Amino acid sequence: MATASKPSLLTVINGVLPSLTAAEARVAQVVLRDPGAVAELTITALAEAAETSEATVIRFCRSLGLDGHRQLRLRAAQTAARQEVGTDRQIAGGDIPVGADMRRIIETVAYADSHAVQDTVHSLDADVCAQVVELLADAGRIEVFGIGASGFVADDLAQKLHRIGHTVFSWPDVHTGLTGAALLGPGDVAVGISHTGKTSDTVDFLACAARHGAHTVALTNHPRSPVAAVAEHALITAARETTFRSGATASRIAQLTVIDCLFVGVAAKGGSATTEALATTAAAVAGRRRPG
Repeated sequence: MATASKPSLLTVINGVLPSLTAAEARVAQVVLRDPGAVAELTITALAEAAETSEATVIRFCRSLGLDGHRQLRLRAAQTAARQEVGTDRQIAGGDIPVGADMRRIIETVAYADSHAVQDTVHSLDADVCAQVVELLADAGRIEVFGIGASGFVADDLAQKLHRIGHTVFSWPDVHTGLTGAALLGPGDVAVGISHTGKTSDTVDFLACAARHGAHTVALTNHPRSPVAAVAEHALITAARETTFRSGATASRIAQLTVIDCLFVGVAAKGGSATTEALATTAAAVAGRRRPG
């Protein structure tokens, strides 16, 4: 039986970065800048490079789920070995410098988008996905909520599930979202989508649904975020937003990858009923397509 690969060290660091202390974040930035160099540093040298203490380095390692500095060096060496010399190494940080030429911009964006999918697949917990699919498949009513770019992803999930016969709603603002969540009950499901995991409207939506007995699911990039903490199940993406790319395509691609996995999982459980629903809905709009 195949096992999923571990998420890369850089993916793990970016995922927990918002929850780190200021001192731990300095250690994180040293690792993100050059994992190959960090693989060669003693704990004392790493602490000095980050202008902090050895105890902070140990706390940073534990924040990543590592046993200690020795394991950090090993993971850093593995990361450095996988990085290609040249373009990938320049782009790996994901940021686009001011004045970058168009070729550099294209390469950086393409790298971020393609790796968002790969890293998300490696980070995604198949067991949690399976549990969420079971909940969605059996739900009496499903409410999906997201703000801004995450709202487009919420609409996509709602449209997909609605097309195969599920009662599902996606709300455009917090007022309708909260009123929808307040009408949920046991057996219903609320899905909140937030890349940062800090969007207060999305946190409030899930908290309201939970108070009324509904199952709650969060889709976020940060496992220690408020939206993950309030949800019964958290699905974690692995996309990094940068200076010029807040709400970037990379984060939406990562979210849509998870949405597709959930939809296909629910559709597969529906069997012939799903096939019939897809055929019926396709026929309903077939006449709206212009020839040629």
